[in-house]
Amino acid sequence: MINIRTRLTYQFVFLVTLVLLFFSLGVYFFSKLYLEKRFYKRLQDRAITTTTLLFDLRQTDSTVLRLIDAADKEPLLNENISVYNEKTKQVLFSTNPANARFHEQFIPQLDSTAQAWYTRQNEYQVVAIHLAGGSGGNWVIVSGIDQAGKEALDDLKKILIVMILVAILLLGISGWLFAGRALAPMSGIIQQVNAIFPANVGKRVEHPNRSDEIGRLVTTFNQLLDRIEQALNTQKMFIANVSHELKNPLTKINSQIDVALIQKRSPEVYERTLRSLQEDTRSLTQLTNALLELANTSVQAGSLLVEPVRMDELLWETKTQLQKWQEGYQIQLNFADFPDNEEDLMTEGNRPALQVLLMNLMDNACKFSPTKMAVVTFRSKQGRIIITVFNEGTPIRQADLPHIFQPFFRSDSTAQSSKGHGVGLAVVAQVTQLHKGDIAVRSTPEGTTFTLTLPSIAAI
Repeated sequence: MINIRTRLTYQFVFLVTLVLLFFSLGVYFFSKLYLEKRFYKRLQDRAITTTTLLFDLRQTDSTVLRLIDAADKEPLLNENISVYNEKTKQVLFSTNPANARFHEQFIPQLDSTAQAWYTRQNEYQVVAIHLAGGSGGNWVIVSGIDQAGKEALDDLKKILIVMILVAILLLGISGWLFAGRALAPMSGIIQQVNAIFPANVGKRVEHPNRSDEIGRLVTTFNQLLDRIEQALNTQKMFIANVSHELKNPLTKINSQIDVALIQKRSPEVYERTLRSLQEDTRSLTQLTNALLELANTSVQAGSLLVEPVRMDELLWETKTQLQKWQEGYQIQLNFADFPDNEEDLMTEGNRPALQVLLMNLMDNACKFSPTKMAVVTFRSKQGRIIITVFNEGTPIRQADLPHIFQPFFRSDSTAQSSKGHGVGLAVVAQVTQLHKGDIAVRSTPEGTTFTLTLPSIAAI
């Protein structure tokens, strides 16, 4: 594979060479036309001179014509002059009687209504001028070879060929240098990119001109680096938090088993130990399920089954299922601005994923509410489905609000008031993004409100 610099050089040389060839052919063609026109003019002048000698001066001596040729600075090669009378159908005069038949072949082509006639045969150029007179119409036919014009065209052809070859050589050199100069910033960018490692992933590519094509490429590449840095930081935080969340219950389980095996104990002690192990195992199960949900929404985003989902019905189903699992939870559903059109209640999405989203929002609201109560409000407006989940309780600090949708992040207030792993809201944000929706949070001393916005089918 040839590199970009070589390819640009070839393209530059090819295009400019085509332009030079077109220009050279134009010069040669128009030069040829000019020389032919000039030679026809010389033949016409010779025909007029012959007319003057034969009819005005009544001089038919061919020596006079030879004297005129001798005085001419550019004599005509193989010149032949004939005078043809239309009435007698005879050639009255010819400077070269032996070659008179050459002119006779043009006589049938002469048109008496025309004043002049031009033609070309092989190397000869022929001019015929019609003279109207009392003795019938006469044609003065003059022919010759433009040797000087031919030599001039040959010299011009050689000059153009040499100039084109020299131009191709110069174009190759200049194109190579020009392409190298144009691609020089790319070499600098490659060096900067090669210097970026996971240890200094925060470093960005620099380019002096951000408005040109390379500058826009650098901007796009820096945006990619931003996403890579964010992904690496998320991965580091994920690994650190997962190891911490898994380490504590596993260590606790192992310690309880070791203590229970040191000596024989009563059935009541074993029962308490098993219940403690059951609680720790349940915590591990919840963490594993949360991690699987987060992984499924991230990895299987393109393979999720999408179908029309009625969000009002899904809210009732999710409320019923969550209260069946957590009997102490209270969930109040309010339907405001209920639309008449069924499509305003539906959105295109994956039903299980949307149910997980609503389940996490309701569970999160009830968990952190002193009364274990969540108020869910549903409304449809201007092609959007808006669901708000409100709960009373300790407000979330403003500094923590931008981070609550990050995996394993837990603010100080929520970490102290309830157990959890900090994965549920990350799943909510991921599912919302997959459904082209929006999730927002507002926390005040009165309570915390999560607002979920999804596009309805009516807006599609």
